[in-house]
Amino acid sequence: MIDKVVASAAEAVADIHDGASLAVGGFGLCGIPVALIDALHRHGTKGLETVSNNCGVDDWGLGILLRDGRIRRTISSYVGENKEFARQYLAGELEVVLTPQGTLAEKLRAGGAGIPAFYTTAGVGTQVSDGGLPQKYDADGTIAIASEPKEVRTFNGADYVLEESLTPDFGLVHAWKGDRHGNLVFHATAMNFNPLCAMAGKITIAEVEVLVEPGELDPEHVHIPGIFVQRVVHVPAGSEHSEKRIEKRTVSLSAASAPGSTEQAGA
Repeated sequence: MIDKVVASAAEAVADIHDGASLAVGGFGLCGIPVALIDALHRHGTKGLETVSNNCGVDDWGLGILLRDGRIRRTISSYVGENKEFARQYLAGELEVVLTPQGTLAEKLRAGGAGIPAFYTTAGVGTQVSDGGLPQKYDADGTIAIASEPKEVRTFNGADYVLEESLTPDFGLVHAWKGDRHGNLVFHATAMNFNPLCAMAGKITIAEVEVLVEPGELDPEHVHIPGIFVQRVVHVPAGSEHSEKRIEKRTVSLSAASAPGSTEQAGA
């Protein structure tokens, strides 16, 4: 078997070319490949097409590539946490293909399984199937690119829309544990989109928190086998890229500071 470990994130992403398409794992800020994104940002790669549930926040994750104008087009299902994303989209600087979340997941899974397209009920009777969703605006606010109508067929009395699968040039994923052969184990909600992006990418690069030797992983606990992974980078806990950010922090008031409390009234 091939030892797929490379020395650094910079080395792992060095051949990602301008204009490449990337499937990027994670959900919100959970389980995103921070080290790989940062290395790509430092490398200066531009004109990228990203496939990701969302596009990070203004200063973290894919948001740092977006902020510097490195992303030309994104296929996403949730884009509501990034003000710069909204600005670029409305200003005609960014093409956005909004996709139902389950459909996006299946587009990646099917692509990784070698299935070119599939039918789904999600989006039937809306602009998802009928076309007309604004994908890119002109600077004057008019629609430059709108989505095209998709094929709709009836099966057993219900309508289904045909969706094409995704096989991006590269998959960038974050795993909790991996071995030198590329077998990966994801932790908790980091399972969201990471396995799918690993399957779909033509070349998949995985950053792992814990690197183990071949044979140390229980085969029954492996989420993605090494056949889907071409490169592995060790990014251990405690490194500069191991920070676990919270997308939206909600803090409850203590009893002492709650409105109407005795402590607050006497302060």
